[in-house]
Amino acid sequence: MSRAIDVAVIGGGLLGLATARALLRTGPDLSVTVLEKEAHWGAHQSGHNSNVIHSGLYYAPGSLKARLARAGGEEMIRYCEQHDVPVKRTGKLVVATSTAQLPGLDALAERGRANGVTVRRLSRGEFAEREPHVAGVAALSVADTAMTDFGQVCRALAAELTELGAELRTQSPALSFDTEGDRTVIRTPREELRARILVNCAGLHSDKIAAAAGDRPTVRIMPFRGEYAEVRPGRRGLINNPVYPVPDPELPFLGVHITPMLDGTVHVGPNAVPALAREGYRWRDVEPRLLGELLRDPALRGLARRFWRHGVTEITRSLVWPLFVREVRRLVRRSRAGTCDGTAAAYVHRRSRRTGNSSTTSSSTAPRAPSTCSTRLPPRPRRASTSEQDRGRRLRATRSRGRGPGRTRRVRCDLTAPPRPTQTPPPTSPFSAPPRSLLFQR
Repeated sequence: MSRAIDVAVIGGGLLGLATARALLRTGPDLSVTVLEKEAHWGAHQSGHNSNVIHSGLYYAPGSLKARLARAGGEEMIRYCEQHDVPVKRTGKLVVATSTAQLPGLDALAERGRANGVTVRRLSRGEFAEREPHVAGVAALSVADTAMTDFGQVCRALAAELTELGAELRTQSPALSFDTEGDRTVIRTPREELRARILVNCAGLHSDKIAAAAGDRPTVRIMPFRGEYAEVRPGRRGLINNPVYPVPDPELPFLGVHITPMLDGTVHVGPNAVPALAREGYRWRDVEPRLLGELLRDPALRGLARRFWRHGVTEITRSLVWPLFVREVRRLVRRSRAGTCDGTAAAYVHRRSRRTGNSSTTSSSTAPRAPSTCSTRLPPRPRRASTSEQDRGRRLRATRSRGRGPGRTRRVRCDLTAPPRPTQTPPPTSPFSAPPRSLLFQR
């Protein structure tokens, strides 16, 4: 079936849905169709991110990013309030963990004020009253940061588009393109569309869509994945507000931070590691064609030469979990509260998001999803003596594996013996790896 329309929007994430909404609010008589290849809206970057509405603190004063972040953040908050989407102005703290970071903190404060962001410098005593478990020498309070649920924002946009008369198509990837007069022919599994205007909002596939439609994009997408951890339920109350480190000005990432979510969970991360597929949420997700393109890309080689030390560090922290934990502990004071004893069950959940980067300069915020996580079982114990068996010292290791591409792998290790009464367990951070029992979820 062939159908003529005014506008076809490829991509059902935040950008595609918001673009369709803007078109219909400007021209109510337009016929607009949104094509999404997945079964629901915001399935990748838009639905898998930290859910933070940023204030525009980090961007150069007067730049387009700064103006859009300020105006767009406030507009997003108003939209959530008008459409019953959860939203909360939580504010956040940017913490300097050493005196060497104080000049960077002051520069960030000046940049924020120039962008119209409400910022206030806090001494160690002042921010300790707000976040007693956060370590640092000074902090910056940013009042304009907010939290929401961007997955719900996507669903609210889709519902509004239906009311405005848009045609919404899920499970409808754009398979091929052709030209027919002044129209672009888009073939999907269900139908053929002849659009006067084609809008490309395909996220990490946008360079491929542009090339398939006959354009010659000057940039290529290099996908990155960011991995998160989730704080154990018994320790969530120790952090009240989002806590960020002072960012490295040489990198386009904000560093590992701590974010209390609206559902009560507390997420820690992300790191930033190259993804080996455009939708590569795990290390074993490999797209050979993309991998070959990246290895041949001179821009990637230049990026690797410039940032190879940072890249090795990020990949190592992804594969060796204690190194990730050690990075987080720079922001968290050590505390005895809730220290795990020999039989306590403590949980850390590994999650991930992915960020889409062009292979030249820019980066964009993006998704979180069940991630890869390198988990090492403890070494096989030696055969226990009779006396040790009598004392009940034993080691159990069990594994359970799900099936299919979205499977969940759990590794649980329990050391059931009570701690020796003559030894006092050392103080631990709420984000340190529990000494006795772990449950990693991928």
